[in-house]
Amino acid sequence: MSTFNTIAALKAGDTSVFSDLFNEYHQKVYFYVLSKTHSTYIAEEATQITFIKLWDYRHRLDESEPVSKLIFHIARATTIDLLRKEAVKGRFLKQEKPSESTTRNISDAMEAREQLQRVREAVQHMPPVRRKVFELSRYEFKSHKEIAEQLSLSVKTVENHMSLAISYLRNLLLLLLLLLNFI
Repeated sequence: MSTFNTIAALKAGDTSVFSDLFNEYHQKVYFYVLSKTHSTYIAEEATQITFIKLWDYRHRLDESEPVSKLIFHIARATTIDLLRKEAVKGRFLKQEKPSESTTRNISDAMEAREQLQRVREAVQHMPPVRRKVFELSRYEFKSHKEIAEQLSLSVKTVENHMSLAISYLRNLLLLLLLLLNFI
């Protein structure tokens, strides 16, 4: 069967033509990949994937190219993909355990997150107006003037609430730090 007829039959979904190609080229593709990679695992995988791709992408095949060229082109591309994946997997597996500084950074980040949670809980225990002033200032980044206008307060009252809120939080965090040192 000519290349044109073989590819046309393959495009039409003729499984007997695919089976014939598989039987004819399976071993050739396997040894081609094995000679390039020296890995039986990659040779087996690449060979199987090559024929899967041949079938899956049969509608895109160029009928002017020899079948053998198409099959080995797919095999080469598949082998390169597998080698890349193996290289990435190898680099990932060879990564060292987290260094002491990385562990410390993770620990510091977790501690900061816990302290932020404590601050949020402490803010919830503030008197309602003070809490609202603090939230608008620190969470919504509004100026004292904007907060005063929004809550119908004087700027001086907003400043006073912020001062009391920050003082309250500072004292609370200082107390927590002292307690943590004694635990």
